[in-house]
Amino acid sequence: MLNGKRILLIIGGGIAAFKALELIRLIRKAGGAVTPVVTRAGQEFVTPLSASALAADKVYSDLFDLTDEAEMGHIELSRSADLIVVAPATADLIAKMAGGQANDLASTVLMATDTPVLIAPAMNVRMWLHPANQRNIATLESDGIARIGPDEGDMACGEFGPGRMAEPQAILEEILARLATGPLAGKHIVVTSGPTHEPIDPVRYIANRSSGAQGTAIAEALVRLGAKVTFVTGPATAPLPNGVEVIPVETAQQMLKVVEVSMPADAAIFAAAVADWHVTKEAKGKIKKDKSGQPPALKLAENPDILATIARKRKDRPKLVIGFAAETDDVIANATAKRKRKRCDWIVANDVSPETGIMGGDENAVTIIDAKGAESWPRASKRDVARRLAERIAETLS
Repeated sequence: MLNGKRILLIIGGGIAAFKALELIRLIRKAGGAVTPVVTRAGQEFVTPLSASALAADKVYSDLFDLTDEAEMGHIELSRSADLIVVAPATADLIAKMAGGQANDLASTVLMATDTPVLIAPAMNVRMWLHPANQRNIATLESDGIARIGPDEGDMACGEFGPGRMAEPQAILEEILARLATGPLAGKHIVVTSGPTHEPIDPVRYIANRSSGAQGTAIAEALVRLGAKVTFVTGPATAPLPNGVEVIPVETAQQMLKVVEVSMPADAAIFAAAVADWHVTKEAKGKIKKDKSGQPPALKLAENPDILATIARKRKDRPKLVIGFAAETDDVIANATAKRKRKRCDWIVANDVSPETGIMGGDENAVTIIDAKGAESWPRASKRDVARRLAERIAETLS
């Protein structure tokens, strides 16, 4: 996956520093090499010996190490890596980066580098939201520094809110998106996910129970194989995937427009549960009950067929177009007919009857239908289904 790519990992001083040790393990498991730089504050939370043992490499911490600096150590460190990751990126480190300070090894390396930098902020919620920190974050973003997180949740200090460092697995997937080589390297894949919300009035809409979990899992599986992924999502409840370009939409019409401008692509996977209809005229104000006791008459119109639109013969049609068929009866027969009607290459069919628990659940049981026939896969986690689907896509596009 990372195939020997070198990561320079700067570990700042915060309680989240313990997660950096797990990140080192994950990077090495993915085939990458890690050189740790532990700040003095970072050493209050993790020992250089622990980082060195996990990385199987020397740990750097002192700007004025005579041996290292005789060889221009901070310059070499800043240039030899494929990616510099700062995790945790404390408020102090972020301020130094934004202000161009270079008064210790970590900040000097960051000033001397022309290597891409990814930061994973971690701090108290009040520090994260402080205007000074937000100005510093904006400065780093304008300088082209990439960021993952922070997440929202309970903190070691007992407060709740944004400021938790992203989990090591999420950071790894962001690293993979930037550096990974694999069978899908150089391929652009569009994935749609989640439900669409078709407004009735300012507070009501037509929707469905799709969580978007399967779409997220597919996008992350494609990234792990090296693909560049454009992720077009309706208002899903599942967490967004890491390492992808996320484009949020609300309605089916918005989704179609975004998908069309995202072309060309090598493959397009339509995992979104798009509403079949929309209200022809959205009410400008909330619809009220009246004395007649009769419900309001809603005139519905069919939504655009995104899958069929992209699957038809067109100059920018992807090599592989995959649709999803969520059925409650005659699953294979209905999905087979849908594949022919939509003119897509594959249909991923599943039974979403309430008793299956699949719609909105953590597992899926799918049948892959193509021109050769149907292949049913055993029930598995949505992550495992996504991994298997991504591998099959890679074989087809190779």
